[in-house]
Amino acid sequence: MNDAGPYWLDPLSPVNAFPDIDLALDEPDGLLAVGGDLSINRLLAAYSRGIFPWYNDDQPILWWSPNPRAVLYPGQLKISRSMKKRLRKQEYRITLDQDFTAVIQHCAAPRTTQAGTWIIAEMQQAYIKLHERGYAHSVEAWYGDELVGGLYGISIGKMFFGESMFSRRTDASKVAFIHLVRQLQAWGYPLIDCQVSSEHLSSLGAIEISRSDFRQQVEHLTMLHGQPNPWQMASTETLLLDILKP
Repeated sequence: MNDAGPYWLDPLSPVNAFPDIDLALDEPDGLLAVGGDLSINRLLAAYSRGIFPWYNDDQPILWWSPNPRAVLYPGQLKISRSMKKRLRKQEYRITLDQDFTAVIQHCAAPRTTQAGTWIIAEMQQAYIKLHERGYAHSVEAWYGDELVGGLYGISIGKMFFGESMFSRRTDASKVAFIHLVRQLQAWGYPLIDCQVSSEHLSSLGAIEISRSDFRQQVEHLTMLHGQPNPWQMASTETLLLDILKP
């Protein structure tokens, strides 16, 4: 338990000057530090330590490392019978990195279930820069020529950190996510960070692990050689054979 935090990060401090994640608060769960900036190098340093930014436009930058941590092991992906039926229809065309800006803008759009958005303009610009440097990636679900679902996240080494997803048609984001999981598995990515557990993620096989376990895995996986850019999705037929196999 930490009674002293959260810790203040000066924007001029070294990009890796984060406190140990074990010093994160218990309430609110995982709040570790305040301040700093959203420079590419600071964001990479944060994710490599199991830390991510999450704040509203009326707040300073807040850095988090919750305990427990929601993750998905690709081999434990759950696909329901109804979802397999939808996948067989192939109503959505799935792509990688075809329109990152549109995906993050859709993820930032207001939703009926929540007021406002945490993906404010400053955050969008920071992740677009990460995408331009090859660290942030998007998955798109297309219905004809219309972008109807997708998600984005950060890739460092052989670790993928999921950030947000959106859906404009039934199950579009789930279909995109399932394709991403199988693609990452084919590339040898053992773990996907889901940050905080939800019913939606649990239905797909996400589980919770301790922060210490998460840190050990992240520190190892981010040091490995990841999939080189540009990212491209395998053919739909190839992935579906794997996704739908008994």
